[in-house]
Amino acid sequence: MRRMTLNARFTAATAALLTIAAVSLLHAQDITTKDLLDGLANPSRWLTHSGDYTGARFSPLTQITPANAGQLAPQWTFQTGVVNKFEATPIVIDGVMYVTGPLNHAWAIDARTGHQIWHYQRQLPAGLKVCCGMVNRGFAVYGDRLFMGTLDAHFVALEMKTGKVIYDIEMAAAKDGFAATGAPLVVNGKVIAGVAGGEFANRGFLDAYNPATGERLWRFYTIPAPGEPGSDSWKGEVWARGGGPTWLTGSYDPQLNLLYWGVGNPNPDWDGASRPGDNLYTGSLVALDPDTGKMKWHYQYTPHDTHDWDANEIPVLADITVNGRARKVVMMGNRNGFFYVNDRITGEFIRARPFVTTTWANEIGRDGRPVLNPGQEPTATGTVTCPGLYGGTNFMSPSYDAKRNLFFVTSRETCMRYISRPPAENATVGTLTLGGNASLVSEPVKSSGALRALDASTGEKKWEIAYDDAGWAGVLATAGGVVFSADHEGTFFAADSTTGKKLYSYQTGAAIFAPPTTYQIDGRQWVVMPSGSTVTAFALPK
Repeated sequence: MRRMTLNARFTAATAALLTIAAVSLLHAQDITTKDLLDGLANPSRWLTHSGDYTGARFSPLTQITPANAGQLAPQWTFQTGVVNKFEATPIVIDGVMYVTGPLNHAWAIDARTGHQIWHYQRQLPAGLKVCCGMVNRGFAVYGDRLFMGTLDAHFVALEMKTGKVIYDIEMAAAKDGFAATGAPLVVNGKVIAGVAGGEFANRGFLDAYNPATGERLWRFYTIPAPGEPGSDSWKGEVWARGGGPTWLTGSYDPQLNLLYWGVGNPNPDWDGASRPGDNLYTGSLVALDPDTGKMKWHYQYTPHDTHDWDANEIPVLADITVNGRARKVVMMGNRNGFFYVNDRITGEFIRARPFVTTTWANEIGRDGRPVLNPGQEPTATGTVTCPGLYGGTNFMSPSYDAKRNLFFVTSRETCMRYISRPPAENATVGTLTLGGNASLVSEPVKSSGALRALDASTGEKKWEIAYDDAGWAGVLATAGGVVFSADHEGTFFAADSTTGKKLYSYQTGAAIFAPPTTYQIDGRQWVVMPSGSTVTAFALPK
């Protein structure tokens, strides 16, 4: 037998000790409702997709500042071995990171060292119908369990300590085009989970589950059935396959006990003639009672959407001053290119302003409906409209800094030629039904991107960091006055939150589709960035 070298024996022993130390951390973890309500009060933890219920993705950590951010350096890299788009936000609890990846992979990692503790993958059936990437955006956590959706639309609970499956429940039939790619959200002891698949002529919904048993507690359908409120916005039988997916994570106001969730595109995407009407509640934000699933109010950003501008972006809750008046608001940088501010108690429209080029509309009227420009609907020969179908922004998480009253959003300047084509008359649930297609064009706007800082009260752009191409990375802001993001070339960077001056950059070697996340261990602030098939952790020198 070949003898191990002294260095190899030392390495193996060190790895074993690291594993024992990391596993020992897992025994004490039991996340409560109070922990979730406290959000980022304990900065060693990151317990929800956006860090806390507000969706602001703002950390109270102050160790990394504009004065020292230039000293950041990668400390460890975890290699997943899975090549696909990596869009997840890790959950971090007391020194352990739990992160999902593409193709239903998930890992527990020592957040100090990047050493793997356990790995899970749910095997997928053949013939999946997944529109837009074999991705997963993260776990929810409650008690000693982790919860995730799967690409074949299952709701899975894992034992946090080991990654073992506790239960695995079908949310909807994968053959009907349903998938689950978003991170669930635990509210009032219920796990809220949405679905993707609006391109497959199905009817979207949002579910609540009992975390102990997996029992479904309620279901809110985003497309109202005949006789239900909003059903008059549909004609004929198309409502039964009208789309309205719920594939990104919502936000929650515990004082109002309101859950805010974005709803995606109507089906078919580009052929509006086959579905006359506003097509509620697609392209909308819905405010639900999380205890019952009953809708309290809705606001539709894009009535009768014919450009695939899902409203699945993250709703951000804040208290701001608008026109001299203090308001409790919900803000959204919407895929249709406008930055919206609504009253989060009533849904009342307050204001909206474009944050990218928008040829389809220049303004939103006082009634909250867009003032449409003529000649912007898809046609059989094609119509050029801005923004493109991937939107002025998309699933990439924004961030909000209340001290500076700045809303940070990854902005995409793109235009597309939209072609409308009637779908097959016999289209059934589960059929890919787009009603046309769209292709990128270089006029009137050349494709580009930017991280933009908007005044939350007015929508005015305060600064930007421009990219050569439209990017997909999310944003993280911190109380240290530093904002983190990345461009589409794979460059992770830190910038001054007030001025937009770049302070640090690092080429990760792969396109970035995830947002950064930060946490503190043993008095040291870390920032992690998924990229390609890796997770890289950055920190200041010890």
